[in-house]
Amino acid sequence: MRKNPIYAFCTIFFPMVVILFFTSLMNEGQPVEMPVGVVDQDNTATSRQLIRQLDAFQTTHVVAHYPNMNEAREAIQRNQIYAFLLIPKGTTTGLMSDKQPKISFYYSSVSLVSGSLLYRDLKTISTLGSAGVGMTKLSAIGKTENEIRTFLQPIAVDLHMINNPWVNYNVYLSTTMVPGVLMIFIFLLTPYSIGTELKFRRSRQWIKMAGGNPYIALIGKLLPQTVLFLTMMYGFEFYVFYHLGFPHPGGIVPILLLGLLSVLACQGFGAFAFGLMPSLRMSMSTCSLWSVVSLSVCGATYPLFAMDSAIQSIAQMFPLRHYYMIYQMSIFNGFPLVDSWFNIMALCVFIILPIFTVWNIKRAMLIYTYIP
Repeated sequence: MRKNPIYAFCTIFFPMVVILFFTSLMNEGQPVEMPVGVVDQDNTATSRQLIRQLDAFQTTHVVAHYPNMNEAREAIQRNQIYAFLLIPKGTTTGLMSDKQPKISFYYSSVSLVSGSLLYRDLKTISTLGSAGVGMTKLSAIGKTENEIRTFLQPIAVDLHMINNPWVNYNVYLSTTMVPGVLMIFIFLLTPYSIGTELKFRRSRQWIKMAGGNPYIALIGKLLPQTVLFLTMMYGFEFYVFYHLGFPHPGGIVPILLLGLLSVLACQGFGAFAFGLMPSLRMSMSTCSLWSVVSLSVCGATYPLFAMDSAIQSIAQMFPLRHYYMIYQMSIFNGFPLVDSWFNIMALCVFIILPIFTVWNIKRAMLIYTYIP
């Protein structure tokens, strides 16, 4: 490991870069000041007030006014703005004469987060416009402030986002994406470190140094990597939960347990893959595919229950899925570890997988010849 720089890069340098990159990428919590445009064909005091209110929202910034809808649409297609608000001529007149005018807003959902946030702001400003006119008319006929409020909003909504009232997307994404990338390094480095013994003709010496016991050989090979990866994993967890202050009502025990199980599960799968296919190239390709697909099926960005039933079953074969389930149940929501017993047992199964192929690893080290 001292002579080959790839170990230092994959166990220390790249993990630190990934941790700093992802956590600083969304350090604001959510996107702010996203550019939008306006097509104001009414050009009245009411329409200008709506535009000022839209620009006052934290996530929205009005950057341009367009004379017609076609130019605004082309601006979205050129990626200059993410959305635009269309206020047709006669909107104010229609509001005052109870003709129910229509205003339109268009937004791009190519970026899901920006699309959903801008949709919220544009819908809110549309509601505020009609409410403002309603308040003026009700006030003119002598209604009190409480009567106006009750008429415009008969039911008041008291909304609370559980454990993340700031709507901080960093809490949702970094806590899964960073461990997922760290798992990729573990997945790849485990079969690489075993396969290079065969590639550089050190395999017989390796087994001989372990007294012919493949378990001792495997543990001795992977233990230094385990220590380094655990250091990175625990360093990341303490950085986000205790330095950045991410919510973790579950406490420190699930955090420590989850970090240990995740590292060992990925190493167990990597060793199992090499024992199943004692080829450096094939085992690394399998682990690469397994680790990358796990980012899609873990359920962090798209709910697993909304996927096809076959995908829901296959997802249980990926360690990151169980990492995510334990995190969101026992760390983020604070439920006891017994509620995530199935996912803990699944990670333990990944850890013991090498038992089924360890003797095949020994046989490959003693009689196989490396083929590029």
